[in-house]
Amino acid sequence: MFGFGIPEMIIILVIVLVVFGAGKLPEIGGAMGKSIRNFKKAAEGKEDIEIKATSEIDANGESDPKNKQGVV
Repeated sequence: MFGFGIPEMIIILVIVLVVFGAGKLPEIGGAMGKSIRNFKKAAEGKEDIEIKATSEIDANGESDPKNKQGVV
């Protein structure tokens, strides 16, 4: 369809690595996996879609200190 082969995928991976850095790649991969999983569940019509906010609220239920204004 789009003609993506191994060389094109390697180029895209290198660009993503340069833009986001090696430390963020596992986090981005996990988020993309959850997004794809939720999309498949929504397409099948299942109602148990996983929606979780990470690092917005700590264990005490208070806002994240990095996000003092409460803006996501």
